[in-house]
Amino acid sequence: MWIVDVLIAVAAFGGLLGMAGMRVVRQFERGVVFRFGRVQPRVREPGLTRVIPMVDHLHKVNMQIVTMPVPAQDGITRDNVTVRVDAVAYFRVIDPVTAIVNVQDYLFAVSQVAQTSLRSIIGKSELDDLLSNREALNQRLEDLIDSPVVEWGVHLERVEIKDVALPEGMKRSMSRQAEAERERRARIITAEGEYLASRKLAEAANAMAGTPAALQLRLLQTVVEVAAEKNSTLVLPFPVELLRFLEQATPARATGAPSQPAPPATPVEPEPPAVPVEPPPAGASAVPLDPAPSAAPAPAAAEPTTGPQPSELTT
Repeated sequence: MWIVDVLIAVAAFGGLLGMAGMRVVRQFERGVVFRFGRVQPRVREPGLTRVIPMVDHLHKVNMQIVTMPVPAQDGITRDNVTVRVDAVAYFRVIDPVTAIVNVQDYLFAVSQVAQTSLRSIIGKSELDDLLSNREALNQRLEDLIDSPVVEWGVHLERVEIKDVALPEGMKRSMSRQAEAERERRARIITAEGEYLASRKLAEAANAMAGTPAALQLRLLQTVVEVAAEKNSTLVLPFPVELLRFLEQATPARATGAPSQPAPPATPVEPEPPAVPVEPPPAGASAVPLDPAPSAAPAPAAAEPTTGPQPSELTT
């Protein structure tokens, strides 16, 4: 009778051992078995698996894509600008045995490699590349991180730079630069619009020059448009030709001369040289002489007088 009890006890103990050795591996996990400290080459697939109690140790490895935020790193760009950059890395385990055996903690190892690689990328890049050329920098950062982690049984899926923090002074400088660039573009566009408008106005002026009535119709249309607003302003077109006429008539009216052109000036003959006159002898009475001839044209020759000449006077 006791033999039956022993057999029942042995069967129960075996059942307990068998139940204790059963393990469940979930769909997104893989099991790595260590038997007496040595890794088994066969990886346990998802489902119910059995290990030997107190002999085997099952280590489950997550095969899902891990999203790891890379802490913000302070660095100086190649153009000497201090920035603070953070990123995010996406990776997954492709070889569970290598990920468990070759590295102590592959999560911590990938995080440290991502931080050092991010600082290296910051030092090799310029500020404009960090702000505008994100795709190329992400690819360079991915290649830089993926080279060491491949030996750990980890595959890097994607790395992206998430944010670039700039100093306040640099933000103000960039804001002024952007404002000046927008102002430059606005002025160029305005100048191009004025240039095109001037060409169209010149074509319209050439078209109106052939038909003078078109200009009058345009003036009347302008008056109609102003009158349609029902305001108290009266607009009267003033011809430009009248202004030019008044401008030409103003100097002539100020001088009192007729507006006709003056006749050409008559050339004036030069004054003949003065003839020296001898002084009268002593005791002679002084006779006033005629003044010097004027610059007018010389009169006709007069008849000689019968009176005594100045040179014949005696005392």
